[in-house]
Amino acid sequence: MNHWWEKDMSGCGLSGIINTDGKRISGEVIRKSIALQHDRGNGQGGGFAAYGIYPKYKDYYALHIMYTEEPGKPTRDLAQARVETEAYLGGIVEVKMGEEIPVRLTDKINIHPLLNRYFVKVRPDKLAELGKDATEDDFIVKVVMHINDKINNAFVFSSGKNMGAFKGVGFPEDVADFYRLEEYEGYTWTAHNRFPTNTQGWWGGAHPFTLLDWSIVHNGEISSYGINKRYLEMFGYKMSLLTDTEVVTYVFDLLVRRQGLPIEVACKAAAASFWKDIDRMDEEEKKAMTALRMVYGSALLNGPFAILFGHGRGLIGMNDRIKLRPFVAATKGKTVYMASEESAIREICPDPEKVWNPRAGHPVVVELEKGVA
Repeated sequence: MNHWWEKDMSGCGLSGIINTDGKRISGEVIRKSIALQHDRGNGQGGGFAAYGIYPKYKDYYALHIMYTEEPGKPTRDLAQARVETEAYLGGIVEVKMGEEIPVRLTDKINIHPLLNRYFVKVRPDKLAELGKDATEDDFIVKVVMHINDKINNAFVFSSGKNMGAFKGVGFPEDVADFYRLEEYEGYTWTAHNRFPTNTQGWWGGAHPFTLLDWSIVHNGEISSYGINKRYLEMFGYKMSLLTDTEVVTYVFDLLVRRQGLPIEVACKAAAASFWKDIDRMDEEEKKAMTALRMVYGSALLNGPFAILFGHGRGLIGMNDRIKLRPFVAATKGKTVYMASEESAIREICPDPEKVWNPRAGHPVVVELEKGVA
């Protein structure tokens, strides 16, 4: 039995699935995989990210917003937070449809925040105000940062196209039941079972953390959080969800979307080789890695971690530079599986064609086949 003053340094569980041919699968499958890792969590957080779930609104940004009390801040009327948020959205984007996210109250989760989703498009007149080089993604990031930072008790927990995050306080299987995940189908799923170590469990602090179509689930601790946070703030990002994992999502958004690095290069920047290993590289590789570490030193993620990083066209899994957290991958046909434990993969794929333990700091990068929407 763990005492309150002790950390369980192996806590948290991850699971992910991607069908590279774009075939969609039910949320029941990922629920079954992460439920097997029940003992890696403590009921203080569970969540999922799913891609391909909103084909009817695939050209709209799907904003999932929770209206909830933030730890350490005064209580207020959550309905008023929703009114303020909807007034803000109505004045800055085109709202195609807004509704409460369908949920099912259970014995395990019967008290919850206000949970809404809005399918929106960027208004050309508002986009023009950002400048001629601004993109629609830039605009939506601005909207997300404004809501999370300026509207008390309102938090955007998902903002991509044809994807959504579903998270809360509870074990992941209970969170899945609460959000009626069996009613959704997606070609990529990730799941997380949280065991908070340095930060408290609350609805906004559960995984995944998202921005646009990036989503991160993470096992471990980002000990470089302070440096990463200050670096990201120089580019306009606001850390508001009270957990170290939030910086991982923004680091990849900055490096890949805004600065145009290939995903493999961004992964090398985030989990860069040690200087002692760079010194042993051939001259060309040594020069490239030295430049990467010099330019993106403040984006380096330190500490023990395993992460699954989802986006609209693929799924990436990776460890820290010395593999201080477990991470397993497997394949069968057009499907790739990643998880903290091999048993979580075999629970939904009893006879995979290949199973392996990826090397420290070497990402597993999987993309949808060309032509798959």
